Amino acid sequence: MKLSPPLALLLAALVVTACAPQTSDNSSSDKDEKTGTLRVWLFQEVGNKPKEKVVDSVVNAFEKEHKGAKVEVEYIPIETRAQRVKAAFNDPKSAPDVMEYGNTDTAGYVKDGGLLDVTQEFGDWSEAKDTDPTAKQSVTVDGKIYGAPFYVGVRALYYRTDVFERLGLEVPKTMTELATTARKIRAAEPELYGLVVGGAYTYGAMPFVWANGGELATGKGGSYASAIDSTDAQKGIKEYTSLFSDDNCPAAKCAGMGGNDTVTAFAAGKAGMAIGGDFSHAAVEAGKVKGKYAVVPLPGVKAGSIAPAFAGGNNIGVLKSTSHRTLAVDLMEQLTSKKTQASMFEAMGFLPTFGDVRDAAAKEEPFVEPFVETLGSGTKFVPASPAWSEIDAATVLPTMFQEVISGKKDVAGASGDAAKKMDDAFGSVG
Repeated sequence: MKLSPPLALLLAALVVTACAPQTSDNSSSDKDEKTGTLRVWLFQEVGNKPKEKVVDSVVNAFEKEHKGAKVEVEYIPIETRAQRVKAAFNDPKSAPDVMEYGNTDTAGYVKDGGLLDVTQEFGDWSEAKDTDPTAKQSVTVDGKIYGAPFYVGVRALYYRTDVFERLGLEVPKTMTELATTARKIRAAEPELYGLVVGGAYTYGAMPFVWANGGELATGKGGSYASAIDSTDAQKGIKEYTSLFSDDNCPAAKCAGMGGNDTVTAFAAGKAGMAIGGDFSHAAVEAGKVKGKYAVVPLPGVKAGSIAPAFAGGNNIGVLKSTSHRTLAVDLMEQLTSKKTQASMFEAMGFLPTFGDVRDAAAKEEPFVEPFVETLGSGTKFVPASPAWSEIDAATVLPTMFQEVISGKKDVAGASGDAAKKMDDAFGSVG
């Protein structure tokens, strides 16, 4: 994609002003070296090359600006991040200075003592004032800030326009129609999944639970109780797991799939529909379906409604163990700056966390519209509890879905067991 005038003008007007951070004494390292090597961990995406190109540009500029400083970037798999990050927190010598992390991980990582409090630096950063409130909340724990928002992400329904046209199908307006349409595609073209789904794709599954009135948990302020086994939540679990069948997405192939797997399958032309994020756009564009797909909000239970999407997104933070605090905070700000976020939108389709940059992006690219509409219709988030990292790392929800899909347990049994595991985790953090 080439920059169109609105975003190009915005980029030209942006001045990256990373204020020199004030060193405070909440770092576990008493060093603040101004030279040496900074290690950075970023997530490996489906189709990672465009992301690497943007990051390389930021790194090159940073190294020119900071003589004697070098940056080493490693791209780590999202699925194994829990183990890698836990090891890094336990062994500062192997830890990065700066890392990308999911917004669901913030509370847990803060509780584990891994992230640096950058409240003062964030407040001094001139661009921070334009961060949207939801994104800022995703780096905030007990009023303190532990990173900078990198992008916001929501999921919507990707569908093959050529397949729909060929089969004379209408875009589904309800979840029931979604399942019916998926089965029509599979019946007419058995080499395709109708709607490709994944048993390990938690955030593709949750809109089915939320659209049916279910919740992950109830409570606030760190005190939560699981609600995944409620009657409404069970309706959503049943609706999602029923899609793992030979007439849509066979359990043998789909039960183990995660979100990246489903996007890869759709991009490769192996599915009529998929639930993908704005951040999946680059991978789909690079695939066989380029020019043969469209995106609409994922429909809810009632016609005209939009299923609540998970308010996803990633942040970039500095580890408490860094011996390069000033450099690390500066690099964090440059990696999450307006200029970088605009470039990441161009490269990957990541939605910016700055209101002005996102507005310019939405005006420029039509593909953003269904995601902005989904954001505007109301999103959901995971419980703001340190326990969520534990629940996520223990794959409590994927295990629940997979137990139902395999027939090992019924919906009530699997959701009841998942609720108990969640409550144990919530209880362990007080």
